[in-house]
Amino acid sequence: MALTHSPSVAVVLPGTGSDAHFVDHAFRGPLAARSVRTIAIEPDPRRVVGSYLDAMDAAATEYGQILVGGVSIGAAVALQWAALNPDKTSGVLAALPPWTGAPDHAPAAASARFTSSQLRSDGLESVIAAMLASSPAWLGRELERSWRSQWPDLPAALDEAATYYSLTEAALAEIDVPVGIAVALDDPVHPAAVAYEWAAALPRAEVGTLELEQIGHNAAILGATCLEALTAAETDTAASASK
Repeated sequence: MALTHSPSVAVVLPGTGSDAHFVDHAFRGPLAARSVRTIAIEPDPRRVVGSYLDAMDAAATEYGQILVGGVSIGAAVALQWAALNPDKTSGVLAALPPWTGAPDHAPAAASARFTSSQLRSDGLESVIAAMLASSPAWLGRELERSWRSQWPDLPAALDEAATYYSLTEAALAEIDVPVGIAVALDDPVHPAAVAYEWAAALPRAEVGTLELEQIGHNAAILGATCLEALTAAETDTAASASK
């Protein structure tokens, strides 16, 4: 199904410590099926959020109204940009929301803080070895590649993510663009409760669900789930407007 506003471009943002390769894999195929070009952003580990905001600004300047999205903190920053630029945003694809408002007690922020501390004390090779031993093979491969590419600035990137203030429920309630949210029900780092909290606060949002193993088999399921939820959010809005 085509997107209601037919944007030509989608800018997608990686999660904490991740890279453009993963979000490109997650979103490119599903977006191409809807004739939308994917621009996957490589984070600057020295200024992650700033580099994301700059990339969306540049894309909107070049292409006009765009679709924005991302994974984890990438989803949160995409929503932040949409809140600031509603006239430039056709919709938001929010995969695996990390937290609402302050990051203090969020598992994703705690994980970023812990990993940053371990990197500083034990070094990259030791931390990668421990991560590979405790992670599913697909996730280990993804993180090893992205962590190496962001070294030696990776600890700073993780620290920045762990202190990022996501939009509050009150701020989410002011966003009037459609939002498609994807949540992995078995993901302890990105609790489903956060996804449903976002959906409840946002005026035009729907949630699609999946499991982590499905992402491991084919990351494109993550983007497809976001897009299906976005289509549902747009459809619900259109149905309400016609009543």
